[in-house]
Amino acid sequence: MLIPSTYLGALLLTILTMVCWGSWANTLKFAGKKWRFELFYFDYSIGVLLAALVLGLTAGSTEGGGPPAEGVPVFIFMDNLMVSFKRYLAFAVASGMIFNLANMLLVAAIAVAGMSVAFPIGIGLALIIGVIWSFFLNPQGNPSMLFGGMLVLLGAIVVAAMAHRSHQETRAARRAAKAAQAVAAGQPYRPPASGRTPSPWLGISLSLVAGSLMGCFYPLLEMSKTEFGLGPYAAAFCFSVGVFVTTPFYSIFFINIPVQGEAVQFSDYFRGRFVWHLLGLLGGIIWSIGLVANLVAAATPKSINVGPAVSYAIGQGATLVSTLWGLLYWKEFKNPSGKTKRQLALMLTLFVIGLGLIAVAPLFGKG
Repeated sequence: MLIPSTYLGALLLTILTMVCWGSWANTLKFAGKKWRFELFYFDYSIGVLLAALVLGLTAGSTEGGGPPAEGVPVFIFMDNLMVSFKRYLAFAVASGMIFNLANMLLVAAIAVAGMSVAFPIGIGLALIIGVIWSFFLNPQGNPSMLFGGMLVLLGAIVVAAMAHRSHQETRAARRAAKAAQAVAAGQPYRPPASGRTPSPWLGISLSLVAGSLMGCFYPLLEMSKTEFGLGPYAAAFCFSVGVFVTTPFYSIFFINIPVQGEAVQFSDYFRGRFVWHLLGLLGGIIWSIGLVANLVAAATPKSINVGPAVSYAIGQGATLVSTLWGLLYWKEFKNPSGKTKRQLALMLTLFVIGLGLIAVAPLFGKG
């Protein structure tokens, strides 16, 4: 199986993870409001499974490619699945099942509040939980810098929630002012025909629950990779199976009890445009590539290993990538007030500092 043989190679893979995990949600946004996330997610789960299988049968089935980390199996993809203890297969599948519920809640939060809110809060919280758990399972990096970076990230999460609430209040105040001006001028006023505006706390709450669950999936996945366990490609495939098989069950809940808008019918999935289905597949493929890159980076020899805690943390720099997508491309904070602008600037600054501390932690001593 292909494994990088230098620290730079491993670091580049974690950066690839960061870009993939921070960009896949754009496919949902490109699909537009007519294609509900409940239906988008069926194609997304197929994409996750398809990419993990293809990478396992190609890069994961190649002889050689660099020495693996201590305790990581050297078997090629199919052999690895055959000889690993069944409990390790179960750990990886269970990890995918937990992640899938968390990710569906995150996608729901994106639909309600946008990428620039859901990712900082949800993934930021997941990052803190996941790094703590991963560090105690396999200590790598300077603990002071690692946990100091997480405290800074916690501050960024709080500021992100404040910015979202502030922006929602500003928008509500502006609508009220327009209504008052219209009444004063004796003109009829019609509120925007966009339906009921969700409470700012709905997106925040969905993000927090998603983050709490998502912080548990990566450490559980790490538990599947101990001695006689799964290699990175086999772990990613088993994980993707957990995502795929649980999607229909989780989707039933969101289809019947929608977080936004009217309930949809499963039959609507078959009436979707081809490009919408293609975007769902692409979103899953992008995310799965990021997962495989992350697991492969964590499977390098100890002398050049970034460690699972650091690998996961840098990968979750996706928070910064997705926030920039939401702010700069999708204009999710259009016409913000001066207060909201300051909060957004502080949030981005804290994320950069926190992720920077975590990223350089391996260079200043390994726990």
